[in-house]
Amino acid sequence: MQFDLKEWPAGAGEYLKSGDPLPAATLQACRECDAILLGAMGIPSVRWPTGTEMAPQIDIREELDLYAGVRPIMLYNPEHSPLKPQRSKGIEFVIYRENTEGLFASRKEKYAPNAAEVRDTMLVTRKGSERLFRAAFLHAQRRRKLVTLVDKANVLPSMAYFRSIFDEIAREFPDVRTERVYVDAASLFLVQRPADFDVIVTENMFGDILSDLAAGLVGGMGMAPSGDIGDRHAVFQPSHGSAPDIAGKGIANPLATILSVAMMLEWLNDVETRRGAAMIREAVEAVCGDAAKATRDIGGSLTTQQMGQLVIASL
Repeated sequence: MQFDLKEWPAGAGEYLKSGDPLPAATLQACRECDAILLGAMGIPSVRWPTGTEMAPQIDIREELDLYAGVRPIMLYNPEHSPLKPQRSKGIEFVIYRENTEGLFASRKEKYAPNAAEVRDTMLVTRKGSERLFRAAFLHAQRRRKLVTLVDKANVLPSMAYFRSIFDEIAREFPDVRTERVYVDAASLFLVQRPADFDVIVTENMFGDILSDLAAGLVGGMGMAPSGDIGDRHAVFQPSHGSAPDIAGKGIANPLATILSVAMMLEWLNDVETRRGAAMIREAVEAVCGDAAKATRDIGGSLTTQQMGQLVIASL
């Protein structure tokens, strides 16, 4: 199989050049491509008048209806985790984060400079919840058949509604076990007993926070791939941002991007691409088996290029 690779601009850097962080031509190209690999982006100092950062990656999710944010969490070497060995052993789960509504729904609202108060609204719809839950349950059927709902249903009516829809969809999958955990307790359990989780499903903001916490358990954002997946389109990218403080120094961990490519190949769902995805994951596992073969973020001294070359050599 051959790939036709095309590069399109997006991000805060593009905004400084053209005045638009997501040009219409880039978005149209995304609509027409089979899959999208998104590079790390963001310049914290470049913001909208409201004070928020530019987030074309979120714009793409919403424009292409990429409702499932999929964050695999895998510990490749105990030396990468800040947890004690008895707690880090067996960490391997996936987070399904609702991607198009939740607390992010009001992110583009504006407020007056002299406003006395500002409110954000959490949006939970039946359609958005049902399709997210079904995707999570279908994934669980291919794994250890456990789905954990993370919410705040004891306090927030929107989350009680979210849970009620989860309970309905759960009845469609009698072979899958379920748990319901409040988000504060989930934060605790992820640190105390992360290996107990299989598939976690949650709201947009909660998923944003918990997926970073989970990445920290396995070595940090450089070890965290992600996919934003819809019914017709999908974007794959490392979970980390552009890290301006180390940009250009050649020390960033490339594994999150490499593993995101594996997710992309698997999603393309061809015999050859699935084989390619498996080869990439096996290569990463082989390299990470030696704790000395690591970039700075996971305790080593390898450069970005050196780590990439090691993975290539292991394919």
